[in-house]
This record gives sequence, structure tokens and C-alpha cells, in this order.
Amino acid sequence: MLRPKLPAMPQPTGQVTPPAVVEPTSITQGLPVPPPAPVAPTPARPTVQLTPGTALALVGGGTAVVLVVGAVLVSMLLAVAVTATSVAVCAVVLRSLLTTERKR
Repeated sequence: MLRPKLPAMPQPTGQVTPPAVVEPTSITQGLPVPPPAPVAPTPARPTVQLTPGTALALVGGGTAVVLVVGAVLVSMLLAVAVTATSVAVCAVVLRSLLTTERKR
């Protein structure tokens, strides 16, 4: 009663073909591949040249990024602090209202 029923394997319908026979083939030697032509070396020169102006621009850009990220983080911290303060004030007001109702 609790045994699962296993489905019967369906029998193939139509014409069944036997597997194809694989015949061996002979291996023939190919022509040798010529070695690649030598490539002229490129001159060893740095791709990025830092001049005093670009170094100053990089320092200025980095400073601006640090200041912007710092301002965003400080504003988020201030928002959390203001929210926590307002929740604390609401809790104190509710507590005082509930205790005055119980005293009556």
C-alpha cells in the first residue's frame, strides 16, 4: 500500500537501427610548420609620464574624493544621531504619559 509505483520503461517504437561501424584510418605526416618571424622589440619607454602638474592634479583629486566621502559619512552619522535622539524623546514622553494615566 505504501510502496511507490515505479514507472515501466517504455519500449522504443518504430524502426531501430544498429550502431554504425567505425573504420580505422591511416595517419599521414604533414608538412613542418616554419618558425614564426622575429618581431622587432618595442622601445622601453613608460606609457604614463608623471609631470609635476599631473602629480599635483592627482593629489588634488584624491583630496577632493576624501573630503566628499568624509562629508557623506559625517552627514549619515548626524542623521543617525538625530533619529536616535528623537526616538529617545518620544520614549520619554510616552513613558511619562503612561505613568500619569496609571496614577489616576
